[in-house]
Amino acid sequence: MARASFDESALPLHPDDHVAVARRDLPAGAVLARPGGDVTLSSAVPRGHKLDVRAAATGDLVRKYGQAIGFATQTIAPGDCVHTHNLGFGTGELSLDYAPGSELRPIDVLPPEQRATFQGYLRPDGRVGTRNYLAIVSTVNCASSLAAALCQRFAGCETHHSDFDGVIPIIHKHGCGGKAGWETKLLQRTLAGFAKHPNVGAYVLVGLGCEGNQLADLIETGGLLRLEVGDRPRPPSILLQEIGGTQRAIDEGVRAVERLIPLVAGARRTTQTADKLALAMQCGGSDGLSGITANPAVGAASDELVRHGGISVLGETPEIYGAEHLLTRRAARPEVAAKLLERIDWWRDYTSRNGFVIDNNPAPGNKEGGLTTIFEKSLGAVAKSGSAPLEAVYEYADPCVVPGLGHMDTPGYDPVSATGQVAGGCNLIVFTTGRGSCFGFKPAPVLKIATNTPLYEHMEGDMDLNAGTIFDGTESVREVGLRIFDRLLRLASGESSKSELLGVGTEEFNPWIIGCTM
Repeated sequence: MARASFDESALPLHPDDHVAVARRDLPAGAVLARPGGDVTLSSAVPRGHKLDVRAAATGDLVRKYGQAIGFATQTIAPGDCVHTHNLGFGTGELSLDYAPGSELRPIDVLPPEQRATFQGYLRPDGRVGTRNYLAIVSTVNCASSLAAALCQRFAGCETHHSDFDGVIPIIHKHGCGGKAGWETKLLQRTLAGFAKHPNVGAYVLVGLGCEGNQLADLIETGGLLRLEVGDRPRPPSILLQEIGGTQRAIDEGVRAVERLIPLVAGARRTTQTADKLALAMQCGGSDGLSGITANPAVGAASDELVRHGGISVLGETPEIYGAEHLLTRRAARPEVAAKLLERIDWWRDYTSRNGFVIDNNPAPGNKEGGLTTIFEKSLGAVAKSGSAPLEAVYEYADPCVVPGLGHMDTPGYDPVSATGQVAGGCNLIVFTTGRGSCFGFKPAPVLKIATNTPLYEHMEGDMDLNAGTIFDGTESVREVGLRIFDRLLRLASGESSKSELLGVGTEEFNPWIIGCTM
């Protein structure tokens, strides 16, 4: 077989790495010429997967990005494909140097007059919406059909108003049958975060009446005692048992929504600075290129948003496991690093008592795309955080209020994670994917970014932007990052995302329910 250039066939990422990434599908027997000696492939290596360039004995740490991605489960020789058959999670813990603040590099924040601007909806509390919805918020699954019926009754009404995005349901399968206490308060905090979200101009609350998540408690605990219509002391709320059943509840709900739509639709976009943006960062259906293209580019966009005074929020704590030291070393204060490590410890305990190990993640599609262990996946996922100092660690659905980069403790499951971030006030979402996610999330618009060009071309109807140009060699990470930042400003100003054009985003609300169902 003819010799091929190593550099044209594989991408090394760090001098200390045991592996390089295949730039194209490489067949078994291919000979890759490099100055240190030719590498002959013992088996095929698909595009985006890893090939060995430095031998490892059984039990040795294997490195990518200059960081440990797992332990060799058998001898690995140069030219071997490195994947699940010879690389694993290992039986012990990685020895990570957390060194809080040791790599802290502050970002110079621009003065207000130099910050980028967008067109948004200024709310009475000073926050700014990128969309303008009316929400029907259900306390419990038993009232979800009522919420859905009201939204269906007003489907398409947004077409009659220039500054109104429609009526959306905030419905779920919970609210009763669980333990009262902090679990219920967590659900209430999540629901209240959506009701008060800057992308929601008004809301109607609906419930059954006998549920554990009492509507009156939600109003009080969630801080929903605000004027909505005239001089009413609380937002419009409907209880099916109290009003006399479904049809009466629908009739009352229709009247409430009809009163509110003119108030919401009367809002107008005005010029706002980028410090009013709060960006939720997500990745789903990741592949072997996620940590090389789209995620680092999102990190560059995140840094740019921080430079303009905004907030960016990482999430998915199980998907930073094994890479958390890259965040603690950038922690702005010791207590920020300590809180992140406390959450990591909580996840170790949580998975253990439920019979899981954290390396149950990556998913089958991740592995087919070239990811082998949670360590490798986490290193790629953390790239979304850029280089900014870690300023805050938030509990699930806590308000995200600290300017700069933050991390919210959420599961790795995308809908649950994004639900927490949006409940915290994020008014935009950026979502990277290497396998092809079709994610949307009302009320926050989602910018979806493909990690590779073949995916972008195959699913262009769902992908907003192609970061595969980085791997193709036609753009740099920073160039794509600035392109993402520009698209986020346009999205915030009302430009539709692909998921919005497709009508995707009403089914993804999924609050984190941690306790038992009784």
